Amino acid sequence: MVAKIEEVYFCIMIAAVINHYLLSPKILMRGFFCCFLTLSLALVSLPSRGQDAVAEKVDSNQPARRAVMIPLHEDINPLSGALLKRKFDDAVRSGVDVVIFDIHSPGGFTYVTFDLMDMVLDAKDVETVAFIEKDAISGAALFSLACDRIIMLPDARIGDAGEIVMGADGAYRYTEAKSRSVLAQKVRDTASATNRPIALAEKMTDKDMVVFKATNNSDGAIRYFSNKEWASLDDQDEWTKGASVREAGKEMFFTANGRRATELGMANQTIDSRDELAEVLNVSEPIPVMERTWVDTMVFLLNTGFVTFLLIVIGLVALVMELSAPGLGVGGLTSLLCFGLFFWSRFLGGTAGWLEVTLFVIGILFIGAEMFVIPGFGIAGIGGIVLTLGSLVMASRRFLLPQSAEDLSGLGMDVLTVVGAFAAFLLALLFLSQFIQDIPGLSRLTLKPTVALEGVSTSNMASEALLPGWQRVEVGNVGEAVSPLRPSGKIQIDDYSVDVVTEGDFIESGTQVKVIGKQGAKVIVRSV
Repeated sequence: MVAKIEEVYFCIMIAAVINHYLLSPKILMRGFFCCFLTLSLALVSLPSRGQDAVAEKVDSNQPARRAVMIPLHEDINPLSGALLKRKFDDAVRSGVDVVIFDIHSPGGFTYVTFDLMDMVLDAKDVETVAFIEKDAISGAALFSLACDRIIMLPDARIGDAGEIVMGADGAYRYTEAKSRSVLAQKVRDTASATNRPIALAEKMTDKDMVVFKATNNSDGAIRYFSNKEWASLDDQDEWTKGASVREAGKEMFFTANGRRATELGMANQTIDSRDELAEVLNVSEPIPVMERTWVDTMVFLLNTGFVTFLLIVIGLVALVMELSAPGLGVGGLTSLLCFGLFFWSRFLGGTAGWLEVTLFVIGILFIGAEMFVIPGFGIAGIGGIVLTLGSLVMASRRFLLPQSAEDLSGLGMDVLTVVGAFAAFLLALLFLSQFIQDIPGLSRLTLKPTVALEGVSTSNMASEALLPGWQRVEVGNVGEAVSPLRPSGKIQIDDYSVDVVTEGDFIESGTQVKVIGKQGAKVIVRSV
């Protein structure tokens, strides 16, 4: 299998960092990094377990039907949902006939659940099976409802899909009617598409309705009605109303074990153990499982709050070091690696897109322009910081707009992580500004002033002519603009030229200017 684009991108970032060190003349170090790069590329070129390895393993047995199992053993959130989508796409592309979802989940975000339900409902070339060995609760029950078949162990449970939100007081409560209406309609449409009792499916989301069984007087067909449906039914005389379903009474969400769910038509059948799954589905065994790969594990790790905090702090510190020194060095490569890993993990985690990356790059460009082109600190610098930090928050968001107190709490945590990392970055800069020249390996990132020999005038030293113009110029020097300053350009002072910027005004060539300030390598001038 050819490596995925995100895996190749990850190795390219690693290669870019180690390439800096390959310039070392030490043969041993060069050989070590070359071996490391070769091993990394070989790992991503190998098929991950549960992807092409699955297809090859199934092909070798020549089964009647090929199947693969995808575990869902965590809550449903943007990250787990994005990874589940990737695995499902891999399984479909591998050409399997049956995709089995091994579900043991308490549910999670409603909008992520809807996306996963649509993913399964839109899959036409593969049979989807929800295998419930323990619990499929809330969103996991709705996701199971979208699959072609539901197979459960006798004591496994499915249901309780009422939508709740956390209020301002921290307590969970039933969502408002508008949100419940959308959820109920989605469930009804899904149950209709998969030929399951619509009333019982809706009852998983509505605690107020009551569901009962009715028998058709003509053909003896059995159907489940809710009290709401029965009240609006035009042909009530054609049906004999029976007893209410015990699991679908007042003030409760429909929840049933495997035996009862099969009896009511919510599940297709029960089996006694996982070993019977291949037989009832007529697929080869053992059924290959798409386990979590090293890429999935790294994505989960990089999306944790602590690792996110470290990536932002280290990336910002390294970026400032790079902007303070000429050329691409350790700082630039380190910053590229940190922010590359940040956005790579967010891409695969389903919370970021190219908009966030574009805003981040524009923010960095604004900050660079403020540091090297525009004197002082104004709109460009402030705008750059806002764009940079805003893009990092947007890349971590789990929803489009906050809809509840729980969403606001999650947004606050994302903002706190980014702002806290920025505050730690400022403290790190304050510390490094005092000690950076004494830290081994970092002193070369800063420019040291030239020290004159005792008793020797620096103005007479032959080496002075080799110094760049910005080191030779002093505040108060007067020169002539040899190019238009718009606002940057060149001036001539004595026998050397200097790159300068103005306070913001445009100055024509030939105008006399005076040096009024220096900020590192930036020389600020004003028209005389």
